[in-house]
Amino acid sequence: MRSVFCVVESVELRYNRENDRGIGSDGMKPVIMRNLVIGEGKPKICVPVVGRTLDGILVQVKALRDVEFDVIEWRADFYNLVEDLEAVRVVLREIQKVLPEKPLIFTFRSEAEGGERTLCLEHYMALVKMAIASGYADAVDVELFMGDMEVAELVAEAKKYDVKVIMSSHDFEKTPSEAEIVGRLVKMQQFGADLPKVAVMPHNAADVLILLCATNRMMTEFSNRPVITMSMGGLGLVSRLSGEIFGSALTFASVGEASAPGQIEVETLQKVLDVLHSNK
Repeated sequence: MRSVFCVVESVELRYNRENDRGIGSDGMKPVIMRNLVIGEGKPKICVPVVGRTLDGILVQVKALRDVEFDVIEWRADFYNLVEDLEAVRVVLREIQKVLPEKPLIFTFRSEAEGGERTLCLEHYMALVKMAIASGYADAVDVELFMGDMEVAELVAEAKKYDVKVIMSSHDFEKTPSEAEIVGRLVKMQQFGADLPKVAVMPHNAADVLILLCATNRMMTEFSNRPVITMSMGGLGLVSRLSGEIFGSALTFASVGEASAPGQIEVETLQKVLDVLHSNK
């Protein structure tokens, strides 16, 4: 994977400083999905659904009816029939029927970024475009490294339908430098992502600090929109809890099977976020 950012004083960041208006917390523009405002107050909680069949997915979704959370993410890469666009559209429809009040994120996570499988680029594009046009997804995940032309095309398509874009980059092997993390977030912002997202794997406490410092720097110096960041695994758990302090606007929790290492149970996460928020 090629580096998108080598030094902090790069052309991209200089461009961002000179041309983006409203950068930093004072100019932050929240992201609104239905009645949910992301980027104000406590980080919002997203619960992934990872079933492999329609019945299994709906069992998980129905179990969320009495759970306190904010956003549901369907991880379509777990779905056995993900190559069937109509079958995927039906799942989106059925999820919305069960939880019509919850914003729904459609995500196909590629194997290269920690997902369950790989699709050819053509089918990946068709899949995300179908989710955008379906009328059931409030946001779609678009992987930054799918290719610049493809990313720009999906962002433009999402804007046509008023669907939000969570642009993502996942590194399950390591934690890149602070400059690299900031650079990826900046690149996503310049592509027009509504919610830039970076997740990395730490090998020690210093790696977790790198992720937190990068998040804080992005939010205080370069960003005019909310971002999502996390350090994965048990070592990085603190990053999932402290978003309100460092600047990550959404965090992920599990109800049953987790979709990524380090996710904790939703009720526990809610309590911790409440404590941090009340003492900020």
